Amino acid sequence: MRLIFGTGNPAKLSAMKKRLSGFDLEIVGLKDLNIEIPEVPETGSTPLENAYQKATAYYKILMEPVFSCDSGLYFDQVPDEIQPGVHVRNVNGRTLTDDEMIEYYSGLAEKYGDLTARYRNAICLVVDDQHIYQAMEESMASEPFLLKAKPHVNRIKKGFPLDSLSVDIKTGKHFYDLDKSVLDTVAVEDGFLEFFRKFIITQKRSMER
Repeated sequence: MRLIFGTGNPAKLSAMKKRLSGFDLEIVGLKDLNIEIPEVPETGSTPLENAYQKATAYYKILMEPVFSCDSGLYFDQVPDEIQPGVHVRNVNGRTLTDDEMIEYYSGLAEKYGDLTARYRNAICLVVDDQHIYQAMEESMASEPFLLKAKPHVNRIKKGFPLDSLSVDIKTGKHFYDLDKSVLDTVAVEDGFLEFFRKFIITQKRSMER
């Protein structure tokens, strides 16, 4: 079954393809379609609301099964007004570049000390107007990690700029220095695999009726 992943981010598409390689699914990204797709606004207050907005909007344009994901970044020790949530890249009404993101979050870590952080993730899959599947389970959230003030020597990882500041708590290793398979798991947590397992089972059962 072909599913369109509603993202133009090649790093996110690559990570998702690798994690879902054992499933009977063909995953393609928006840029693979070679058609002009308008930008979809993300005005939700939670990752799930944004994922739903994007997936339903892309489905109306493409009229074939499409899923979208969204994330929110949350810190343990900062005031509520500084909590990024779903506005990871948008600060004070501005959309930050990768360099500006590193500068901003590095500044937060410098001000508050190493930040214990976690991504909360959500997904929405639209098969048709009557079949919409969505989830924001705890199993989709990332493990806690540290956000440091000093960027990695490699500075920026295209598609995942905050990896430049992120350190794995268990190993003490910078995300840049983790094995690629571990990084793919960080990008696409096991909860997403369970979501697609359940979806495939549901599809098979509906076809057998």
